Amino acid sequence: MNVRNSLVAALMLLSAPAAAAEPDPYTRALAAGYKAQFICSGVFNARRAPEAIAQSELAGTQENVAPLLATLEARIDEAAKTVSVAFDPALPPRVAVWRPWLGCAGLPIGATAVSLPTLSLSPPQFIRAPDWPYGDVGAEAKPKGDANALAAVIDDAFAKTNTTGVVIVQRGRIVAERYADGFGRHIPQRTWSVAKCITGTLIGVAAHKGLIDPAKPAPVPEWQTPGDPRGAITTDNLLRMASGLHSDFAGNRTDAIYFGGTHVGENVPGQALQATPGARFRYANNDTLLAAYGLRTAIGDDAQYTAFPFTELFWKIGMTHTFAETDWRGNFILSSQVWSTARDFARLGMLYLNGGVWSGERLLPEGWARYVSTPSGPQPEGDEAGYGATFWLLNTRDDIPKDTFGAFGNRGQFIVIVPSRNIVIVRRGEDPAGTRFNIADFVASVLKTLK
Repeated sequence: MNVRNSLVAALMLLSAPAAAAEPDPYTRALAAGYKAQFICSGVFNARRAPEAIAQSELAGTQENVAPLLATLEARIDEAAKTVSVAFDPALPPRVAVWRPWLGCAGLPIGATAVSLPTLSLSPPQFIRAPDWPYGDVGAEAKPKGDANALAAVIDDAFAKTNTTGVVIVQRGRIVAERYADGFGRHIPQRTWSVAKCITGTLIGVAAHKGLIDPAKPAPVPEWQTPGDPRGAITTDNLLRMASGLHSDFAGNRTDAIYFGGTHVGENVPGQALQATPGARFRYANNDTLLAAYGLRTAIGDDAQYTAFPFTELFWKIGMTHTFAETDWRGNFILSSQVWSTARDFARLGMLYLNGGVWSGERLLPEGWARYVSTPSGPQPEGDEAGYGATFWLLNTRDDIPKDTFGAFGNRGQFIVIVPSRNIVIVRRGEDPAGTRFNIADFVASVLKTLK
């Protein structure tokens, strides 16, 4: 072969499609953990069929594990309430274990059994009556406004997008409600980042009880060594995505915690400081995880910490179809892994409409709604929505009242609160990756139909 032919052959080899690289064992472990976690939560929290979960929840996963999911088999044990997914012949399968109210926890890679925290309490003792908003009796009312126009707006949301549920509350009653096939008022979905506003609310409950002061340094044990600059990070900084901690990219996918089998304490507190606390907005799951992690220290009793979201918030306001999941060490993963219904979302929104008071009992400090919906310090760049403390602001449009704020989550999860109109708007979805439901347009259209 002459030199020219040799060069041509070499170029052809370089330009030929490369064979798909075999995924490394850790990526396979992540994929198996993802499938185990999502199927476990979907089957045992929501009682959905595994096939439906595969078509919806698993379809929108991260690009690094998505190609592997179809190749991994999930085994569901209804009696033991576990899901296991084999991924490597040399290691045990990845396992997710369900517990009442605490949902599913993914075990560490290589583990087959771990002693997990449980919650033995149940909600009936906290429910004062079957009537709305504690229960579901008498929840519905006719809207004040144009009912036909409101129905048309909701029809459009279901026709053009992957909407799974809508609940509109006006003056304390549900004036519109609709679900896609396979969903309903008692079928929870993953909240994704709407869970962050649940963290902010629980911090508010703890602050009202005198357990934590958001203005003071966050009680993260790993930062308490004298001289550690992270000891200056306040809980307020964490709630506002302004910790100044390093993160590789916006959002901190936190794969290792969500489905990699690590726990919050070993994975999150070790991040290095990259900016002065309070000087930079950086949307990061880790800030929310750290706020909830600090709450565990502030409460000082693991059993009380495990029960806290349920006994001090969820069950007091009738959120009895909500699951708050933990890692295998019992740390709540309150940046994303909560499963809840559209009606429970509406109840949470109503708590803020009521100024933090529920049935005469103050659950949140006076002014907490104003606190979470007021920007302080750095704000997101290039986004029409501002940020308060775990809540987004929806206040830049002329057709939406300036006091509007809400909780936003991946794949189209929204709680929008409009205090001046006494309205809560909930939209649930399973939007494909890369798409974005226009919540501002939807809110404006809904408000236009109501008086």
